[in-house]
Amino acid sequence: MTVNGFSHHTGTNCRFCGDSLHPFVDLGTSPLCENFLVESDLNIAEPFYPLDVKICSSCWLAQVGEYVSPEQIFGEYAYFSSFSEHWLEHARNYVSHVVDRLNLGPDSFVLEIASNDGYLLRNFVARDIPCLGVEPAANVAKAAEAIGVPTLVAFFGAELAARLAREGKSADLIVANNVLAQVPDINDFVAGLRTAVKPDGIITLEFPHLLRLIEDNQFDTIYHEHFSYFSFGTVERILAAQKLRAFDVEELWTHGGSLRVFCCRTESPRAECASVANLRAAELRAGLRDLAAYQAFGQRVIDTKFRLLELLISLKRQGARICGYGAPGKGNTLLNYCGIRRDFLEFTVDRNPYKHGRYLPGSRIPILAPAAIHDLRPDYVLILPWNLKLEIIKQMAGIREWGAKFIVPIPEPVILD
Repeated sequence: MTVNGFSHHTGTNCRFCGDSLHPFVDLGTSPLCENFLVESDLNIAEPFYPLDVKICSSCWLAQVGEYVSPEQIFGEYAYFSSFSEHWLEHARNYVSHVVDRLNLGPDSFVLEIASNDGYLLRNFVARDIPCLGVEPAANVAKAAEAIGVPTLVAFFGAELAARLAREGKSADLIVANNVLAQVPDINDFVAGLRTAVKPDGIITLEFPHLLRLIEDNQFDTIYHEHFSYFSFGTVERILAAQKLRAFDVEELWTHGGSLRVFCCRTESPRAECASVANLRAAELRAGLRDLAAYQAFGQRVIDTKFRLLELLISLKRQGARICGYGAPGKGNTLLNYCGIRRDFLEFTVDRNPYKHGRYLPGSRIPILAPAAIHDLRPDYVLILPWNLKLEIIKQMAGIREWGAKFIVPIPEPVILD
């Protein structure tokens, strides 16, 4: 299907291997999760697109249809990584580890794909290690340049990788954190990784782990900018198709449970670590090669929706005032799937000034600065970026002064005393 010159992949065949797809979980329809509204948008209808996730029984890639182009999603982006202290610490720890492991120095070259506002590469800049970020969102790239991180505004793929290689910018290390899921043409993207890395270089990929999404009920991490959802076994297949292989893997806390995969060219002499075989076996034990494991997930999601709405309705009937904390993509999936709007949440707050004075897509809940919670003193605060709940609870500990409590919606709705 082609609309306005854009060819839509609506999810009838697997975007990696081309095989047929099967039901996984259907979250109805939702607007783009990072399309925050301004006042003048409130009288205009928003486009809603299906959030119906399918699973391929050949390669086990979970995926949503490509209803909008990456340019529409990432042309101007509202997510800035530097507003989370825990995320900045995660980046610092990674850089310290990988610099030592690979012995990187002034003669090395680091390429980061989807480098956002320079939150990670600035640590290489501070160590005088040459680097370049590739970031499609011009507004976010501008913030990276402002702190001294060289950034190219572009989408990464095989064509750009070939250009960088011709310019002598093949990388000792390619960093691709939380971008693989955001690429509709996976084969082109991964082909670019092989082209852009030096023969003895390595690539590190970080992405939310599909096993954690299923076992921890993280259905709100599904949204349109995440075209695909990966198990480790599926990523190994995708890498192998482009003559790359995983030689090490780490399980991380980020985004509710992610993987960091260390990759190299297939012909590299790097030995495979025991972690690779261990994770393969763990995924098999968990049923990630069994359609029944995916199809049972949909009912659990419906049950969670009912429980969250029952909790909020009960509190509102008691006269409670409830607000949100955060305006993340996952929060917008949760609110739109559950039908939660201003009748439940009076407002939400976020540390990112870009979002202040705007409204959440779909639910149209106003976004204020965090100080609004102390000014307006709600009875309950629903934490939307639940993966950062410990950081947020620490930041907002002052709400206990008037007896307010936090609500965490995932994996199951619960009030924290």
